[in-house]
Order: sequence, then C-alpha cells, then structure tokens
Amino acid sequence: MEDRKNLRMQQARKVAGLSQQQLADAVDATRQTIGLIEAGRYNPSLRLCTAICKTLGKTLDELFWEEG
Repeated sequence: MEDRKNLRMQQARKVAGLSQQQLADAVDATRQTIGLIEAGRYNPSLRLCTAICKTLGKTLDELFWEEG
C-alpha cells in the first residue's frame, strides 16, 4: 500500500459497528496493526486481508484493490 489511507476498510469497520480493537480481536491481530492498515502505513498479509474481509462481509477488491 502506498502512503494512502484505507478509508474503505475504516468505513466498512464503522458500518459493521466495530472498534479497531474488536476487529483486531476477530482477526487475531493487534489494534495497532488495524490502525496502521487504516492509515495506509502497513501492508497486511493475504491471510490477514482475507480475515478482515470475511469479518466485515466485503471482498478483497472492495477493501484493498487500488484504483487506477
């Protein structure tokens, strides 16, 4: 990920009614990791991306695909 915020993931998390900590607990990550992903400062593994997508009910394309 470039130095861009992952606003789609952050928005999906908020729509799901989850805090960063709750999402982290659900995907076996730390709150700091979720915060860094949302800030665009951490490139998560495919395993973590998949777990986040399943938890939030989204596809990889919806949350992580970089447009153009």
